[in-house]
Amino acid sequence: MSNPYHIPVMPEESIQGLNLFPGALVVDATYGGGGHSRLILAGIGDGKLFAFDQDEDAAENVINDNRLFFIRHNFRYLKNFLRYYNVEQVDAVFADLGVSSHDFDVADRGFSFRFDGNLDMRMNRDVLIDASQVVNSYSEERLLFIFRMYGEIKNAGRLVNEILKERSLAPIDTTNRLKEVAMRCAPGGIENKYLAQVFQALRLEVNDELETLKEFLAAALDVLKPGGRLAVITYHSLEDRLCKNFMKAGNFEGNVEKDFYGNVISPFRLINRKVITPQKDELKENVRSRSAKLRIAEKK
Repeated sequence: MSNPYHIPVMPEESIQGLNLFPGALVVDATYGGGGHSRLILAGIGDGKLFAFDQDEDAAENVINDNRLFFIRHNFRYLKNFLRYYNVEQVDAVFADLGVSSHDFDVADRGFSFRFDGNLDMRMNRDVLIDASQVVNSYSEERLLFIFRMYGEIKNAGRLVNEILKERSLAPIDTTNRLKEVAMRCAPGGIENKYLAQVFQALRLEVNDELETLKEFLAAALDVLKPGGRLAVITYHSLEDRLCKNFMKAGNFEGNVEKDFYGNVISPFRLINRKVITPQKDELKENVRSRSAKLRIAEKK
C-alpha cells in the first residue's frame, strides 16, 4: 500500500468513500507519488483514471497502466482537460491537498524548515514567483495579510517587522534564513508549530492554493454525475472550511438555503457528517497524517 515517494493518507477510508466499481471514470486531482491512484486503479476494472499533478517530480513517477491518463497541469483546469479526452462527466473525484512526503524531504524545494535549501515552495517550478520573491519584494501590507490570513499568525506584525529589517540587510533566500528570522518571534514551547504556520502561509501564497481549491471544487461539482462521489483530504482549517461549506451548502461561505419545508438546498448529500481523521495505527506509521481530515459527499 505504501511506496517510497509518498505514503497515501487514509487509503482505505478514501477508496471506500469513492464508491468505486468496474468501468468507473475517476479523477485523482493530486497524483503525487501515485499511492491513492494505485488503489483507485485496483477498484475500477476496465475503467479510466485521469490523474493531475503540476509537479515535474510526480511526472517522473507515473504508473505504467493504459487505464491511467496523466495530466501535468494544475487541477483547477479539471474541466478543460476532461473535455480534451472527450469526457463530460465522471463517477468520482478525489484530492489529497497535502504536499507529498517526497517534496517535503527534498531540501531545494524549500517546503520544510527541517532542511536548509532555496526558499522556493513552488509546486510547479515553471511558475515565476517563488517564496523568496514573496518574502523579499512584497509590501508590508501584503505580507501582513498573508501571515494573518493564510498562517493565522497572531503576532504577524512583529514577524513582518523582523522580515523587513532583515531583508534590508541581505536577501532572505534560504529556508534557514527565514527560520532564523521567524524564531525571534516564535512563542516559547510552540516553536515548530509557529514555523509550520509561517511556511504554510508562504506556500499558500506562492501556489495560489485557496483560489485554486475553490475553482477545483466548483469544477468537480460540474463534472460529477448524479450519484458521483467527491472525496477531499485537507490539512489545515482554511482548506477544510472551504470544503465543509461547499459540500454542505454548495457555496464557500457556508450560507445555507432551505426549501419551503425546511430542507437544506445543496447539490450534495453528505456521506460523513462528522469529519474522518486517521486511526491511531496510521498516526504511528505516518506522523504527517496527524492533521489530515477527510470529507466525502455525493452529488444529488
